[in-house]
Amino acid sequence: MKLVAMIKNFHNDESGAVTVDWVVLTAAIVGLGIAVVASVSGGVGTLGDNISSALSGASVATPGGEDGLGF
Repeated sequence: MKLVAMIKNFHNDESGAVTVDWVVLTAAIVGLGIAVVASVSGGVGTLGDNISSALSGASVATPGGEDGLGF
């Protein structure tokens, strides 16, 4: 009869259900993060290229003349 009581106790125990809920919730959050990264990555790459080309064509003005010493 101990075996039957043990099986009933195992059947009624719900402590693992909370763990399963957290695992499913965590997997959903990770999946959402991957989806966001995948959708944003193309625009970020284009923006980086635009910034790079703008900075490569820019010139820096030095105060006080070309040598920067003010003479």
